[in-house]
Amino acid sequence: MQELISRIMARAGIEQQQAEDGLGIILGFLNKEAPAEKMQQVLDALPGAGDLLAARAGTGGGGLLGGIGNMMGGTMGAMAALNELNKAGLGMGEVQGLVKELVSYAKEKAGDDVVDEVIAKIPGLSQIV
Repeated sequence: MQELISRIMARAGIEQQQAEDGLGIILGFLNKEAPAEKMQQVLDALPGAGDLLAARAGTGGGGLLGGIGNMMGGTMGAMAALNELNKAGLGMGEVQGLVKELVSYAKEKAGDDVVDEVIAKIPGLSQIV
């Protein structure tokens, strides 16, 4: 996971804690919204991703909007994730850099087809990557 975090820090120009928080938020969102089988393949290919998700699960982040978004999923889930990313101090340009690096790294590790299928199942994600 440190290799990915270092790449995110360089690409997005952010500090390590922001990279870790942002990565956890995005992986959590993808884990809820993407097809479970394909997302599991991605998580299995990213050493430490499961641990990062487990650590985030205990934080219960997101406040009221996050709770509503988690219940509703889809667009509300995306809005809740963006709200969490903003609270972590990430602007839209930094979020885009983070997502692009995550996708690039995931394709290296899990393969283009698996990652492309995850991206295709989440409305709007293809516009960021």
